[in-house]
Formats: sequence, structure tokens, C-alpha cells
Amino acid sequence: MNPVAGIGLRSPHLAAIGRERPATGFLEIHAENYLAQSPALQAVERLRADYAFSVHAVGLSLGSAEGLDQAHLARVAALVKRLEPAWVSDHLSWSVSGGRYFNDLLPLPYTEEALEVVVRNVGRLQDALGRQVSIENPSCYLAFAHSTLSEPAFLSELARRSGCGLLLDPNNIVVTAHNLRLDPRDWLDGLPGPAISEYHLAGHATNDADGEPILIDDHGSRVSDGVWALFTEVVQRFGARPTLIEWDTDIPSLGVLLDEAARAAGVIKTVLVAGGQDAARAA
Repeated sequence: MNPVAGIGLRSPHLAAIGRERPATGFLEIHAENYLAQSPALQAVERLRADYAFSVHAVGLSLGSAEGLDQAHLARVAALVKRLEPAWVSDHLSWSVSGGRYFNDLLPLPYTEEALEVVVRNVGRLQDALGRQVSIENPSCYLAFAHSTLSEPAFLSELARRSGCGLLLDPNNIVVTAHNLRLDPRDWLDGLPGPAISEYHLAGHATNDADGEPILIDDHGSRVSDGVWALFTEVVQRFGARPTLIEWDTDIPSLGVLLDEAARAAGVIKTVLVAGGQDAARAA
């Protein structure tokens, strides 16, 4: 058995996956694309016989001081009950204010006050689902001057207080570290390894900000060499976890996604074999 590596299920590939049933560790869907009855949801349900699933929400706004939108939460909970996925996750971010949804994962300050808000919202989410969820580290472009905690410390304390898992995204670490002038390997220090339940991998773009290069988490290309290098270190530190290839813009052929997932599985297997671990058992 190979270490589990899967791909994000995107609409251009839905028919091909349904027809060809390619070998991959699991499929992940964005919850908000499947909250209403549709032919696409029916197609996903048919795939459950052959694949494990992950449900990745992007709109629960766990960092919102207004609390969770109960109608939206109920729809996500109904989807999770219907699909019974292996993993459920969302982001350390907010995206709702005054009932208006923003098409972005917005940052929050890393303060005790913000931590209390996220702990409370994650607790309500886990209560509604009746299961643990995992929270993903975001990509950051600016830092709040009045943050009192580092992002890893915030995530660690969130996991301790709420009992949630962590979804670790090495690409987001690389993006954040570059943009905020941090060392991505130092970023890993102090994370609670047992709380990490999944890994995500994606590509990023480079743009210009007043003459300075800035990395943009656009999920629009292959995983970069720098992210592969950090992913290798992540696996060396924390061990194997289910690992997903995300690709959301300039979506390539299905074969490209499967190739990236195979590379991720190969990295995990190589690290585990080098460390004398059993790849199948660790995955």
C-alpha cells in the first residue's frame, strides 16, 4: 500500500473520473460547490463506492466575531452527513461581515481575543458535525502590527483548546514566509505533530509589489521545488499524513494532477523508508 495522496475533484474532471476511475488515494471537494441537490452532487455520491473523500469548506468564516451563519452551517452539516467523508476541514480566516460574503479568505490578528473567537466557532462547528475538523494555515501577505502570537503558536493553542486537527499546507507556509520575511523551517517549530491530520500541496505565482516580489497563493501551477523541499522536511518531522494536490486556476489535464499526487506519495515513501518506517502503516 502506498502513502495516501489524492487530488482535488474539479468540475472539468468529474466526467473523466466517473468514467475511468483512475487510481488515486482520495478525492476532495469544496463543500460550497455541493450544498444544493445537483447532477454534480449525484456524480460525487456515485464515486463514494470507489474513493475516500475529504470535504474542504471555504466559507464557514471561522474567524468571524459575528459567529457562524447557522443556515450555512446546517447545509454543510447536511452535506457531511450525506457523504460521510474521511476528513473535514476549513481555514483559519474569515469571509463574512454583516451577512455579506466576500470571495476571499481574509486574515485575522493573532491575539488572545481572536483566539477565543476561533475556538468558540470551531467548537460550534465540531458540535454541529459531531466530529473533529481540521483547520488550515492560511497564506499571508501582510502581518497585523498588534498580533501578540505567532501563527504557529495561534494554531497550536487553537488545537489544544478546541480539540480540532490541523491541516498543514507547506505551500502556504512558503508563501507566508517569503512575504513576511520569515524562515519557513522556523515556522514549523513548536507545532503539535499529533494534531496534524492532513497536508495540502499547491502551486503559487510570483507578482510585483512596488518593486518587491510577492508570492500569490493561486493554486494555478505545479508544486514548486521550494515547496517540495519543505514538504520533505515536514514529513521528516511529523510523519506521513493524507496529502492532497490542490489546483484551482488554469486547471490542467487530469493526468497532471495524478502525476503530482504520485510525486507526493513518492516523497512520503522515500522519507519513511529512509527513516526505517513502514510506509503503509504510517499512511
